Amino acid sequence: MNENVLRLLKAGMWDLATCADGEPNVVPVAFKDVTEDGKLVVGDVFLETTLNNLKANNGKIAISVYDPENLEGYQIKGTAEYAAEGPVVDAFKAMVEKMFNGAATAKGALIITPEKVIVTTPGAENKKIL
Repeated sequence: MNENVLRLLKAGMWDLATCADGEPNVVPVAFKDVTEDGKLVVGDVFLETTLNNLKANNGKIAISVYDPENLEGYQIKGTAEYAAEGPVVDAFKAMVEKMFNGAATAKGALIITPEKVIVTTPGAENKKIL
């Protein structure tokens, strides 16, 4: 992923899209991060339908991230794995519990391996695969 994609992923909200049995599902996520090795990580707070869809479709997922001011955007397609414990999960638990004053917690984390990055910015580069 290039610097522009990483900048947007770190700064913006993400929309996660999954599908199972012909029924698409998309959700915004705020508890997210990009690891040093380029994996995308999402804290599982309210991801029940997303998790069910991932089980049904071999972990296939798409992420959309964009800047609403200049319309720069990217779609990342990849495969997600679920982690129920470990340092990544501990970090998300602490983050969520702090934000919700203990009223909610992260149950785990999705670890997403990007396989394709597609430009969604309007213009000549739209649909270009990076």
